[in-house]
Amino acid sequence: MNRAIVIGLEVHIQLATQTKIFSGSSTKFGTKENSQASPVDLALPGTLPVINIEAINQALIFGLSTGSKINSRNVFARKNYFYPDLPKGYQITQHHAPILIGGEIPIERADGSTKTIRIHHSHLEEDAGKSIHSLQGKTGIDLNRAGQPLLEVVSMPDMYSVEDAIAYLKKLHHLVMYIGICDGNMQEGSFRCDANISLRADESAPFGTRVEIKNLNSFKFIEKALKYEIKRQNLQLDKNEPITQETRLYNEATEQTRSMRKKEDSHDYRYFSEPDLPTLIIDDKYIESFKNKMPELPAARVERYINTYELSEYDAKVLVSQRDIANYFDSVINTNSSLSPKLVANWIIGQLLSLINKAQIQFIDCPVPFSDFCVLIDRIQSNEISQTAGKTVLEQLWAQQGSVDDIISKNNLSQISDPDVLNNMIDEVIANSQSQYEAYMSGKTKLFGYFVGQVMKASHGKANPKLLNELLTKKLGNPV
Repeated sequence: MNRAIVIGLEVHIQLATQTKIFSGSSTKFGTKENSQASPVDLALPGTLPVINIEAINQALIFGLSTGSKINSRNVFARKNYFYPDLPKGYQITQHHAPILIGGEIPIERADGSTKTIRIHHSHLEEDAGKSIHSLQGKTGIDLNRAGQPLLEVVSMPDMYSVEDAIAYLKKLHHLVMYIGICDGNMQEGSFRCDANISLRADESAPFGTRVEIKNLNSFKFIEKALKYEIKRQNLQLDKNEPITQETRLYNEATEQTRSMRKKEDSHDYRYFSEPDLPTLIIDDKYIESFKNKMPELPAARVERYINTYELSEYDAKVLVSQRDIANYFDSVINTNSSLSPKLVANWIIGQLLSLINKAQIQFIDCPVPFSDFCVLIDRIQSNEISQTAGKTVLEQLWAQQGSVDDIISKNNLSQISDPDVLNNMIDEVIANSQSQYEAYMSGKTKLFGYFVGQVMKASHGKANPKLLNELLTKKLGNPV
């Protein structure tokens, strides 16, 4: 029996702060185990947490980006549970008074339709440490991650298919990277989620028993885990066996979920207000100051590119796929407003991104400054160089072998755009191609391409194609 699916997601977003949420320890990834664990992170007696204001600021940016309500009164709480990588025996989080309430993420489906996924709330908390189980039968604890600043975004159960869930996660992932609050590195744990899945007889029936899958950190594994869990629950319900409310883990090797523990309810954690942190008040004036600093959001930027520059939806979305790419495009256009936006977009998407992908680097590390790229596009648009020559120039700009004009001059790449020079070449080609000329004049107009090719050969490919076609059409006239 195919039952209706209900999915809700809890996404843990590691904020892009330089230090941890309650201590001055570095958040840098990949350092030696326990080298970034301060006395506060270790919960040594007498140590006290101090809120990192930058974590608050980044949460506010997210809230303004998603239309969330920002709570003026923020209270932190202790979530009590025992685990070896949690030195305090509790996690500092937010429970009754999260920093953000509501909000929404619009998604696009494969069939072209759209849907809005509602956010229930988003709250700040600290991460736990990491258990390492590959130490010759022993388990080690690395507390470098303990205290990393997290923004947990809790969705409403608005996703009724695996495809909707993946679309939501990808849209959220793009947003947090675009607004600069998360590096989005899923392999390093910067963006991971817990998925809650339940089944019901149909869309009008009450929700079924919810099962949670913890710590999913790749889109591929999230998709596989959801599909497996839906299949498992369907088979169990087909046998009239009740679903147990529990937490499960996904095994990437077997592509199956397995039971981790029975699911706790909130009262099991004995939440109470964190006595070492004061109530945080965020006033309207502080919030207003962030509204003026907000970057143009992806959807608005796509719309601007389509309406202002008449770019296709595809081109606009590729440019806005990364904020650094969009900023580069804007810088080129703003530097020289006479450039064709379509030509600029084509060269960024077709040529520059190809070099970026080949080099396997981030766009922000592109070695071609936008000012040089701007000059390159100007030389192509003005027909000073051909498209083919433009590729050569771009490759040498990438290798930092000089300025645009130096490269053009050094490699003799300028197009021949002098009408007198081209007419002389045309006359010489016609004089040496009398049989083809007579055939053309008798009506075999397909030979026009022959004459173009011969002049291009004579000019070593440097004849201005547009001007050559105009002059050749005029010289050959209308055949009888």
